[in-house]
Amino acid sequence: MMNKGYAVAAVALLVGSPVICSAFLPATLKNTQSALNNVREGIATVDERTGKPTGTSFLPDEAIEKARKGNPIEKIKIAKDGTSAWKDIYDYAAKIRAGELDWEDVEKGDMDNRLKFVGLLHRGKRTPGQFMMRLKVPNGIINSDQLRFYADSVEKYGENQGVVDITTRQNIQLRGVKIEDAPDIIDGLHARNQTSIQSALDSVRNMVGNPLAGIDECEMVDTREICNALNDLVSLDPVTNTRGNPAYGNLPRKFNIAVSGSRDDYAHTHINDIGLQPCAHAETGEMGFNVVLGGYMSIKRVAESIPADMWIPADRNSVVTLTEAILRLFRDEGDRGDRQKARLIWLVERYGMEDFKNAVIKEVSSYNRGDFIQDAQPAPTEPFERRDLMGIHEQPQKGKFRVGVLVPAGRLHPKECHQIADVAEKYCDGEIRLTVEQNIILPNVDESKLDDLMNEPVFGKDSRMKLKPGNIEGNLVSCTGAQFCGLALIETKEPAEALAAKLEAKFSVDKPIRIHWTGCPNSCGQVQVADIGIMGAPARKLDPETGKKKAVPGCNVFVGGRIGEDAHLAMTPDYKNIPLEEESLLPILEEILVEKFGAVKKRT
Repeated sequence: MMNKGYAVAAVALLVGSPVICSAFLPATLKNTQSALNNVREGIATVDERTGKPTGTSFLPDEAIEKARKGNPIEKIKIAKDGTSAWKDIYDYAAKIRAGELDWEDVEKGDMDNRLKFVGLLHRGKRTPGQFMMRLKVPNGIINSDQLRFYADSVEKYGENQGVVDITTRQNIQLRGVKIEDAPDIIDGLHARNQTSIQSALDSVRNMVGNPLAGIDECEMVDTREICNALNDLVSLDPVTNTRGNPAYGNLPRKFNIAVSGSRDDYAHTHINDIGLQPCAHAETGEMGFNVVLGGYMSIKRVAESIPADMWIPADRNSVVTLTEAILRLFRDEGDRGDRQKARLIWLVERYGMEDFKNAVIKEVSSYNRGDFIQDAQPAPTEPFERRDLMGIHEQPQKGKFRVGVLVPAGRLHPKECHQIADVAEKYCDGEIRLTVEQNIILPNVDESKLDDLMNEPVFGKDSRMKLKPGNIEGNLVSCTGAQFCGLALIETKEPAEALAAKLEAKFSVDKPIRIHWTGCPNSCGQVQVADIGIMGAPARKLDPETGKKKAVPGCNVFVGGRIGEDAHLAMTPDYKNIPLEEESLLPILEEILVEKFGAVKKRT
């Protein structure tokens, strides 16, 4: 009997697998029932090692059958459930430490796939035997102790490999991790109320919220509690109260959720599977969310989210229940054949938005938590300009200020982590906020301490960190690049930082210019939302010695993406197959800045 905490998922499972006495069935139905029973053959309901239900056990028969016939990842998940991967990592680590196993002996399906359910992504092409560990940081809020722990966890791997990256989902990724060290890191995260479990592969990813939550004069919804509640929904077992929720342990594909707290839309709801955009009810004035669905980026398709014609109150129950309903439909009905067609938008399009909306309403109603979904409400129309997160800004709290900190390309070295942690502890009670632009905000700084903060050595002349960056360097975003990622065609972080510095030194612009770099068409660096987006691509250049063109690292350049209320994705590149080297790319970037964004040369 399934535990009460899994009741909703258990009902869905029972509906998919009716228990009927075959003695009373006609022959044709007996054959059908036998086929359905065979579908679940070999599927464990409970993992004997963990005592938890398996992720696959929550799937209806139809989904299991699709998975058995599906893509290679689906077959791996059927053969060996991903929800117990954390147990494997502890076992592997113990054997490696005891000299009984080498990382190369680990089963390939585990090494390159299942361990992703623990947040461990093998970087086999670049750093064999070492992993990127992705965490879950709901709403992008961390503290000094956690930041020091990240630094201490990776410092042993050396200056080039042991680094900490801030991601475009307000998240943290640790670089260089080895299997034998992973259990200590996981235990340390759990002791600090964080986790890496169910942060990668076919899981719900980090909950993105408003980085100014609770400290914003234009705030419409405080997203902190909502992001934490959603994080617990998908990654906290409601029965054992341990990390990892098996009900969401076998989704067809990854799933992104963004909760916006103001009209600025710092969370970028238009590129998430579920986007919640704050909007007051036209008649009652109650604050709630308009829902948009289906935004995502991939190598095959880039899709902007579309309005779902749904409005829900901005309370914990409504948001969690809506999300649970959409996830149930996605989990049980999403495509498990072609992974390029397994994101939510494909399911929505298969239904049609009106029918999908009705399916969500029906699902929510079945939970008996209230029928709260209404038609979308009119969005605000008063003039509004999206605000910059960089710089020093007064908060609604008297005498308090928020301070934006530039972290070039989101890359932090252990020493820098400790420096930022010390500053945060000294000036803002240890609280540190991450942004999707891969920067940091220090909240609640006393006005009387601002001068002291600005004079801290970590923000000095020779430091990478800056409190008042220019309009070009302050909005730089970059994916991991070829240093660690086997998919990347080019290195990104170092050239991104170097070229931004050169452009900043040469030009002035009167507004923030967002330059994004991504190493491949998967667009983890989100180049389509950028003012200027640089994507790794093939290129050729004349070799003066041979007189023939040769292949060199190159890029495509996108222009004109927008974020905020007037969001727009730049779908096609304006420049293609440009050699990445500075003498080829820099003049094009200069031309774009001048012609498209009104940049002027600085006086020397």
